[in-house]
Amino acid sequence: MTVELQIAVDCADPARLAAFWSRALGYTTEDLPTDEWQAITDPSGTGPRILFHRVPEPKLTKNRLHLDVRVGGPRGTPKPTRRPLVDAAIPRLVSLGATHLRTVDDEEDYFAVLTDPESHEFCLC
Repeated sequence: MTVELQIAVDCADPARLAAFWSRALGYTTEDLPTDEWQAITDPSGTGPRILFHRVPEPKLTKNRLHLDVRVGGPRGTPKPTRRPLVDAAIPRLVSLGATHLRTVDDEEDYFAVLTDPESHEFCLC
């Protein structure tokens, strides 16, 4: 039996993060009756709903869980094919408010590590 997955993100400004992630992922923003939560959904209905929830405490350390945004194709796409797609996505996300921390190019993989506008780490792969 499968169950539906929702990703919940604690943050200081739900509207700001919902706007960033909806543009980054091509999701649509839900109209919620409160500013304490914002949610975005995949218009195709295949990806998980992402809920942004206002919390009073700031983010202090590295995420223990992060999102992998697969801009380079499905898992198993060869590194030479992924590299230009990952590289092209970095400036687009930076223009939306992300920060590019580093790019990893090793024998097995190629990906970029970024943070969203509230410093939540995520990878472009």
